[in-house]
Amino acid sequence: MKLTRLSGIAALGAVAALTLAGCAANEDTTPASSSAPEGSSSEAPAGGATGTIGATGASSQAAAQAALVATFQGKNPGVTVNYESTGSGAGRDNFLAGASDFIGSDRAYHVEELSAGFKGCATDSIVEVPTYISPVAVAFNLPGIDTLNMDAATIAGIFAGEITQWNDEAIASQNEGVELPDSAITPVNRSDASGTTETFVSYLSATAGDVWTYEVGDEWPINGTERAQGTQGIAQVLGSSEGTIGYLDASQIPADAGQVAVGVDGEYVPYSAEAASKLIENSPLEEGREPQDLVFAVDPASASDGAYPIALVSYLISCTEYEDATKAQLVKDYFTFVASAEGQEISAAEAGSAPISDALREQVSAAIDAIVTE
Repeated sequence: MKLTRLSGIAALGAVAALTLAGCAANEDTTPASSSAPEGSSSEAPAGGATGTIGATGASSQAAAQAALVATFQGKNPGVTVNYESTGSGAGRDNFLAGASDFIGSDRAYHVEELSAGFKGCATDSIVEVPTYISPVAVAFNLPGIDTLNMDAATIAGIFAGEITQWNDEAIASQNEGVELPDSAITPVNRSDASGTTETFVSYLSATAGDVWTYEVGDEWPINGTERAQGTQGIAQVLGSSEGTIGYLDASQIPADAGQVAVGVDGEYVPYSAEAASKLIENSPLEEGREPQDLVFAVDPASASDGAYPIALVSYLISCTEYEDATKAQLVKDYFTFVASAEGQEISAAEAGSAPISDALREQVSAAIDAIVTE
């Protein structure tokens, strides 16, 4: 069956989560705030299904996955879903090795990676569906300063190690009236392979290529830097160490941290779900992929008119066909729930994400339907 692709999507955006999602208890722990809106459809399949499926992957999805797993298991008492927040890179490695039944990842597999095959799948075809959209925030720890304006060249200069003092003219000139300290800047980056890192360095490369001259990838390219494991590690360092600056999922910024408003077309745009959606909504799907492989080609340099230029599209990834039909059905049921209006509202209530649009849900649902269960 050939699925129809749209050139873009509307009404996307998210802010994501803080907490780890692992094994949730098999009881109905749905918070009251997580109830779906009246009239919502595509609720979680409920009833007599039994079995266990395990996943690893993106730490950005952790809080959303915790709430989703708890609700899904409450509706399906015979099912256990384990989601371990390992980081996107480890999740992708695990899926390639057949060690995870499905994964969450802050980037999709590159086309050239697909030819390696997936040991847990009966075929080489996989399903990749965007179910979590989030701005990647640039946050800092300077007591008494809540926000700073920075253009792309300044952000790139800081993380490349070329701008090393907080009162550097490159920063001061964009923040008139702000008393910047004469102290060292400590940039903090992820130590693990991360889609968040790839999103961030893609932004630096696309918008400040004369300053950021490193190749784009999911591992930090500079040696000798301050590093932290996972989104939670970045948040912990920012929350405890004065003078630090880092990039992380927007909802996981420590309460007392300052936030960078990013320069776009002569104005400074703070992160928000709405601003991130403006970047994503006109992004095309990548060419050269199978119809159930819904991967967006996001160009940070195309941001304009109030769009926030650093936006992460996080995916759920599964086999199209499993050796075990029962496992295939469980994965399909869970993906259907996550993408449903109910699942998206639970994510919104518990992790601060914005529900995906109805137009995108149609595409995602068609891709999930490609999972073979017989």
